[in-house]
Amino acid sequence: MSADPESAPEAEPLPGSPEPSGEGGRPRVTCRMCGRPLRDRQARLWGLGVECREKLAVRTAPAPGRREVEQEALPGL
Repeated sequence: MSADPESAPEAEPLPGSPEPSGEGGRPRVTCRMCGRPLRDRQARLWGLGVECREKLAVRTAPAPGRREVEQEALPGL
């Protein structure tokens, strides 16, 4: 039983899903802080624009420094 793609019914979007915009059919994603539309991949992944990510970087804790771990060798190796 093969389905003919031309006779298949058109898929309907799920209730509550955002409407796709004209840009490749992707839904419009806006910044969670300022509401401006996000354009690049990194911004869409974070959900924050470049300027808003820079604002938050000032308020985040610094990453701890790296140091060597002192560990005894496993017996038999």
